[in-house]
Amino acid sequence: MPSLIDIRRRIRSVKNTQQITKAMKMVSTAKLRRAQDRVIASRPYGLLLRKVLGNVAAAVGSTEEGSQNPLLARREENRILLVLVTADKGLAGAFNTNLVKGAQRFIADRRGAEVILELVGRKGRDFFRKRGARISGEQIGLAAKPAYADTAVIAQKAMEMYRNREIDAVYLMYNEFKSLVAQKLTEVRVLPADLPRQDAPADYLFEQPPVQMLNDLLPRYVETEFFGALLESTAAEHAARMTAMDAATSNAADMIDKLTLYMNRVRQSSITKEIIEVVSGAAAAE
Repeated sequence: MPSLIDIRRRIRSVKNTQQITKAMKMVSTAKLRRAQDRVIASRPYGLLLRKVLGNVAAAVGSTEEGSQNPLLARREENRILLVLVTADKGLAGAFNTNLVKGAQRFIADRRGAEVILELVGRKGRDFFRKRGARISGEQIGLAAKPAYADTAVIAQKAMEMYRNREIDAVYLMYNEFKSLVAQKLTEVRVLPADLPRQDAPADYLFEQPPVQMLNDLLPRYVETEFFGALLESTAAEHAARMTAMDAATSNAADMIDKLTLYMNRVRQSSITKEIIEVVSGAAAAE
């Protein structure tokens, strides 16, 4: 049976851990508000851009000029670039584990193809680097302050590899922010671009040829997809960490209650034992 000093020391240790998890929850809550606002503000832009692309694509139709865009070229997927967006830190529940498992399933489902990884986030980088995966690039620290320019560099690199036929497809994998307690593992193909087709496109008057507009908008569309993925992942990470730290704080409180009850029982047992010894000694002296 542990001594009272050991139990008190353990209770003190759990209380210190509880203070840390509570502080981390408060920090994640504050960061989540800003990240959530950015995600909500960016979604209408992405939806409108897809709608405009659909109308422009409908105006271009199946013309020879439109089909010659290298970002629309469809090839057999022998070499695939997977852009995996993970977190730089842990203590976020199953946030990073689900992403890593999803990437492993992605690779396993495409055994006949060569999968190249572009890793955004330290957790994914550390995992796949130890396992000798083929990595085309690593980006660390982007989630701290998501910036369009940072993700645009990654998107331009992917588009350049696609134009040069170094890869045949580009996929994004990240956690989409759904709510404070739910994140959705999302896998989306970015290249070749799937342009949304409008059944009844708007009758626009184009000041410049639709083909030129399509060529100008496609790179912006790809860059927006990358930036949106980073924003979604950042908000989902803070939500997952806030939930995990809230659960850890509650578990610490339960453990403190159990340890306190156990400490009282040990102390009561010790006092009872001392009383018995005193009474027994007095009885023997008589």
